[in-house]
Amino acid sequence: MAVTGILGKKIGMTQVFDEKGDVHPITVLQAGPCVITQLKTLAKDGYEAAQIGLVEFVKNKNVTKPQAGHFAKTEAPPVKIIKEVALELDAEGAAATKAGDRVLVDIFSEARFVDVIGTSKGRGFAGVVRRHGFGGGPKSHGHMFQVQGSIGASSFPSRVFPGQRMPGHMGTTQHTVRNLRIRGIDVEDNLLLVEGAVPGARDGYVLVSKAKAPPRERRGFAGAETKDALKASKKAAATKKK
Repeated sequence: MAVTGILGKKIGMTQVFDEKGDVHPITVLQAGPCVITQLKTLAKDGYEAAQIGLVEFVKNKNVTKPQAGHFAKTEAPPVKIIKEVALELDAEGAAATKAGDRVLVDIFSEARFVDVIGTSKGRGFAGVVRRHGFGGGPKSHGHMFQVQGSIGASSFPSRVFPGQRMPGHMGTTQHTVRNLRIRGIDVEDNLLLVEGAVPGARDGYVLVSKAKAPPRERRGFAGAETKDALKASKKAAATKKK
């Protein structure tokens, strides 16, 4: 069994150019290093997963006695952020995963897409125009165009329905961005370059995992990464006749 995810931090954004000269927005992630603090088993816990922690400097006074005892079982260093990630079957002959092992960015060496979970930036108390994208009212003199207007339901049913979109607290919620393409991996510095935006501010913690439902390759279009099923079938048939 192998670990499918890793904890990290959002470093910032940049851009890279490919061989065709096209520009791609890139988010740089500090992926790991992490350590496996506990393994969940089907016999004991009812499911299989790995509990990993991001290796960072933590003062001893900030580690409680229960946490210290938990880390001592696997001789793992004290960690501040702990998450559970799924496990997948290894290739034949690979070493078995055990508690205390390190998890590095090289787990994505054969992956093409990743899912990233992060916490969005806090926006404070926001109105309906900013929070929900309402169009607002007239913008001429004498109008408060950013208010939502009436939300009542007249004499029947004379109440506001649950779930009504209204002003309120915006941000600091968990968001998942799926199928971000990997544009580069730096094994020495544990850096992962993904194409697209990742929720959260700089130095925000993120959970990066292999894509659960990666997109399918396009077929029938010109390009280096595309495949033409019709041509492939004709070529296979011609080869078989020979």
